[in-house]
Amino acid sequence: MKNIVVAFFTILIVGLTAWVAVNGGAYNGGIHGKVTEDIGNRTAEQMGTQSTHENKDDREKEMDQLNALREKAGNVGAFKVSDEYKSKCSSCHGVNGSGEQNGKKLMGPKLFGQTADEVYTKLDDFKAGRKENMIMKGLLIKLDKDDLRRFANEIGEFPARAEAVKN
Repeated sequence: MKNIVVAFFTILIVGLTAWVAVNGGAYNGGIHGKVTEDIGNRTAEQMGTQSTHENKDDREKEMDQLNALREKAGNVGAFKVSDEYKSKCSSCHGVNGSGEQNGKKLMGPKLFGQTADEVYTKLDDFKAGRKENMIMKGLLIKLDKDDLRRFANEIGEFPARAEAVKN
């Protein structure tokens, strides 16, 4: 009896799967995917007709200006920081160590205004496990003391860098 019930449900599931596949899929595109595809095609067509009227040099110039605006928008009120800081720290502490981004409080505390020695001590505590934070420990686990000192020195320079940007 069990085998008959299992066979029935197996045939039912295979049949439903085939029916869904024949009718365009459930969430694998289906009607909604076609609508999205149509929107993308219309946008591409509009851009294609628009670009035929423009000069190639004008488009390159506009793209350069757009890229410059994007870079500036990402660093509004910010100063130059290392790529290492951006990749490891800025998602939690903000691009400029303020602990905020776009007016919203981030997960990490404010670093701006702390001295290099304060930051180094905290980083060393996180790495050694004296302060509990799995994210910090994970980020710092492969770094040595020189790396921690480099991060601390960079973060300690934030107030001076901000002042230099103002002037």
